[in-house]
Amino acid sequence: MKSSVAPRPRVTAGVLALAGVTAALTQTLVVPLLTDLPRLLHTDPGNASWLVTITLLTAAVTTPVAGRLGDLHGKRRVILVLLAPLVAGSFLCAVADSLTPMLIGRGLQGMSMAVISLGISALRDVMPPRELSSAIALIGSSLGIGGALGLPLSAAIAQTTSWRVLFWGAGALGLLVAVLVRRFLPDTPARSPGRFDLVGALGLSTGLTLLLVVLSKGAAWGWTEPTILTLLAFAVVVLVGWGWWELRVPHPLVDVRLARRTPVLLTHASSLVIGCAMYGQTLIVPQLLQLPTSTGYGLGQSMLAMGLWMAPSGLVMMAVAPLGARLSDARGPKTTLAAGSLVLALGYGISLMWLSSPWGLLIATSIGGAGTGLAYGALPALIIGLVPNTATGSANSLNTLMRSIGSSVSAAVVGAVLAGAVSAESRGLPLESGFRHTLMITGAAALVSAVVALCIPVARRSRSGSVSRGAVSEVDA
Repeated sequence: MKSSVAPRPRVTAGVLALAGVTAALTQTLVVPLLTDLPRLLHTDPGNASWLVTITLLTAAVTTPVAGRLGDLHGKRRVILVLLAPLVAGSFLCAVADSLTPMLIGRGLQGMSMAVISLGISALRDVMPPRELSSAIALIGSSLGIGGALGLPLSAAIAQTTSWRVLFWGAGALGLLVAVLVRRFLPDTPARSPGRFDLVGALGLSTGLTLLLVVLSKGAAWGWTEPTILTLLAFAVVVLVGWGWWELRVPHPLVDVRLARRTPVLLTHASSLVIGCAMYGQTLIVPQLLQLPTSTGYGLGQSMLAMGLWMAPSGLVMMAVAPLGARLSDARGPKTTLAAGSLVLALGYGISLMWLSSPWGLLIATSIGGAGTGLAYGALPALIIGLVPNTATGSANSLNTLMRSIGSSVSAAVVGAVLAGAVSAESRGLPLESGFRHTLMITGAAALVSAVVALCIPVARRSRSGSVSRGAVSEVDA
């Protein structure tokens, strides 16, 4: 798939950012519909919840595989391939009238999440060094931006027109992005030699699927149920076996030796924890806004109003991306990651103080959005500075995967705490104490991310500000 596209760095960065936001939008597309989907699809609420879970599963499975394929065959080609299931899945969901085709369509949509990590990796090939940091920050934060904006957008469309318009629109947007990528993204060369590790791909996909089913369904099925314990045991066995295989195969799916070097390992660890912290805000605040005022702490907002109260956080993420890039250029992405984690923790602290006010929660989520934008923009910059050109696709994909696992852990923890905060007097709704505890837990996760970030070894910089390859090697050793 050769291209004669002339390099236009800023346009390229904008197109890749739009691709990332489009992919992230699909994650929250059905959230406002969850209460209506059982009736619309003639199923029960438990089955309908799989329409959220399935996108997490397919995203987690596809992301590392796509990253390795991007290193082997070029990122532009793989990005275009990934946009095809986004379009097909969206159109399938738009015409679905039962659970099965909707699940298939949502699974196809989830595969497109790998576009974000591949887009970040492609920047190293097509952007001039002076513009690389700002472009990485913008695309890195697109995961949070798309997720935050998807909620109010889908709520507004669902309340004012047919729910099918959501999916027709997502498909049309996917087609537009594919045209723009083909038109404005130059060829990205294959960077890595070797063959695709099929055994590693199957092993990681199986292990991740088992693990994410446990994390996403443990609260609903019961953490001590034999099914959950069996799935968890199999997940551990498969992932340990996968790690053993990756250390021995000549051309692994994921370079485990590179991933376990201290700077890279700590960056992945911080990514996992910040993913957990960020997702908590998305899970907790919408519930507080929509709970009835009769509870004494619910704010009684409609679905559309809830989305509008949450929308500014996504806009703030977009606004802080260039600021984060300048901070990374001046102080290094490690500093930006730590600062973003602390700002997110501050947002949680403010939400605890102003829990009973929509305006208070708007301020808190906006501050949290600023922290998320800083942190999410810094993570890929850290990874790109720590790995060789031949591994940017797989390394960034693994880092994105860590954030996805963190989000799944957050959903499991928040679900378990809120489920345990129900009493006979609360009529099946979580008590205020449950929401406060979840806010404190996820806020603590943001603080942990800051501590981990500060522990990442920093390579020496040349006088021009760039990190020398020798310095990276010295840190890795």
